[in-house]
Amino acid sequence: MNIQDKQYMLRAIELAAKGGGWTNPNPNVGAVIVKDGRIIGEGYHERCGQLHAERNAFANLTEDASGATIYVTLEPCCHYGKTPPCTEAIIEHNIARVVIGSRDPNPLVAGKGAKLLREKGIVVEEDFMREECDKLNAIFFHHITTGKPYVAMKYAMTLDGKIATRTGASKWITGDKAREHVHTKRSRYAAILAGIGTVLADDPMLNARIDNAHQPVRVIVDTSLRIPMDSNIVKSAGEYKTIVACKSLEQPDKQIEKKNQLEELGITVVELPLVDGHVSLKSLMEYLASQGLDSVYIEGGGQIHESALKEGIVNHVYAYVAPKIFGGSEAKTPVEGVGVSVPDECAKLILTDTSVLGEDILLEYEVKGGMNDVYWNS
Repeated sequence: MNIQDKQYMLRAIELAAKGGGWTNPNPNVGAVIVKDGRIIGEGYHERCGQLHAERNAFANLTEDASGATIYVTLEPCCHYGKTPPCTEAIIEHNIARVVIGSRDPNPLVAGKGAKLLREKGIVVEEDFMREECDKLNAIFFHHITTGKPYVAMKYAMTLDGKIATRTGASKWITGDKAREHVHTKRSRYAAILAGIGTVLADDPMLNARIDNAHQPVRVIVDTSLRIPMDSNIVKSAGEYKTIVACKSLEQPDKQIEKKNQLEELGITVVELPLVDGHVSLKSLMEYLASQGLDSVYIEGGGQIHESALKEGIVNHVYAYVAPKIFGGSEAKTPVEGVGVSVPDECAKLILTDTSVLGEDILLEYEVKGGMNDVYWNS
């Protein structure tokens, strides 16, 4: 691996990450143009519908790009969408060499972009720092290949596995750095989901409280439509797009009147089938996908986490662990419900990353199995 090539691709990765959340459902992509050992242009895909990374890099050129190399974290597109093909811009600027990180699984691209560039006599190198580049777009890769949202589950717990004390107090388990990191993650996902239990217990806002943050759509799973009209979620519905998922409502039902009141405030109330007495999370994910939402960040309590794992919708887990011990057999844990009867029925995880955030530790896992024999991703 050429040291300079690595340096330029690392810069492209750094640029790509700036689009996190804003580009959904498009991928995060960065591009760097280099000529005679100098960066002469760089850019990234900033928002869905706006210029792609390569075209932004060309728009920022400081000199003619003929004979230059472009480093791009994802295979350049070769089709017309909301913007013209990036391969067209690469060819027009007489680029001599293209270094690509990730391959694009989008059937409209999928190797066609690299093939077209080679046919035009351009040197194309693929899979350069692919692992690092792939990490930018776990959400996009999952959504474009399955049509389903990429679902992450987050919780903060003590070293003895408690998310609250025996009295239900939970503020704060983790420190400032970990909580800031959570808000960054919220901004990366298209939607944030919590159960009605969390709303009733904590009265959260479920927004991303960092500067210039992309705000996720708030989704509340509220089977019996118990959400208080004076809750923070309802009171801020005019500022943040909000969806409440409940069971099918029938006349004459006082809940119909409440549904109408919520909708008058701008909240979308969607009626969905039940599973084990609660809103089907699989059906909810299908609905969210139909609304163009490519990713969901679950930040609820033990009941919603148990349901998500049982229904097999979870792809990723963020577990923040604080150096504290609460104790107590009645203190709440990250996953509640009945639990499995034997170890082999457990949800199986693969550790993908660890981070130190002040005094806390973040453990990240990919989910490879659910808590039963039926998996949504199988």
